[in-house]
Formats: sequence, C-alpha cells, structure tokens
Amino acid sequence: MKEVTIVCDGSSLGNGKGNTRAAAVAALGYRGYWRAFGDYLGNATNQQAEIAAATIGLSQLTEPCRVRLLTDSRYVVQTMLGNFRRKTNLEWWARLDRAASRHRIAWEWVKGHAGHEIQEIVDTLARKTAELGQVDEDLFDELVADIGVKEI
Repeated sequence: MKEVTIVCDGSSLGNGKGNTRAAAVAALGYRGYWRAFGDYLGNATNQQAEIAAATIGLSQLTEPCRVRLLTDSRYVVQTMLGNFRRKTNLEWWARLDRAASRHRIAWEWVKGHAGHEIQEIVDTLARKTAELGQVDEDLFDELVADIGVKEI
C-alpha cells in the first residue's frame, strides 16, 4: 500500500458576512515529490472550505493508500476522529467520507501560520485562489516547485 502525505487548507474571504469567496487546496506528497490541487468554491464558509480541502486531496488518489493527512483545522481532525458530532455541513462531510473510505488515514492537526513550509504554501494557494475566483495553474506550479523534493 502506497504511503502518501496530504497537507490541506481552506480559505473563505468574508467568512460569515454575506457573499463569501472560498477556495480549498491540497498538496500531495509521495516519496518526496509534491503536486497541488485546488478548487474555487465560491460562496462557502471556512469550515466547508477546510472539509473540501481534505476531500480534494483524498479524491486525487487512484488506489487505496496509507495517508498522513495534515490540516490546520481542528474541526476536520476532531470530527473525523469521532470527537466532534456532525451537526451541520452534512453534505460536505458525506463527500469527505466517500473520499476517505478506501484509505487508511492518520488525521493530524498542524498549527496554521506557524512556519510549516508546506502548510504555508497551501494556505497561500487557498487564499490566492479565493481572491482570484479561480485556480491559477502557473501559481500552483511555481509554489509547489519551491517545495523541491522533501519528505515530511
């Protein structure tokens, strides 16, 4: 079974204040090589964007894998570990459950904006995607290239 690392983040500009602009990004690492994937979500909350980021990362995997998934969302980690009840965002959780079902996942919280290189990159990509209203493939390629070959 392949071992993959996913670092993900969501961003919602104007979260909770009317018409938001949200995006979700995941960087996938395999044997030290990284690729990033993202989606502009439009009107979504920060919590929904965080759930979507994990879903995007897991959805890229074409076969069952052992996954180390890092996110700065305690909400996602604690909910997926069964410590928080699902009261809202049920459709978003259902999508994540489907994406996660084939894999063995270690859900890990990483402090945001604390110098974790790859988390900082996915945070930047999520914010820029939300600002632009679309995925900028050149920006994704440029920032992922900055990672180089790195195991975490």
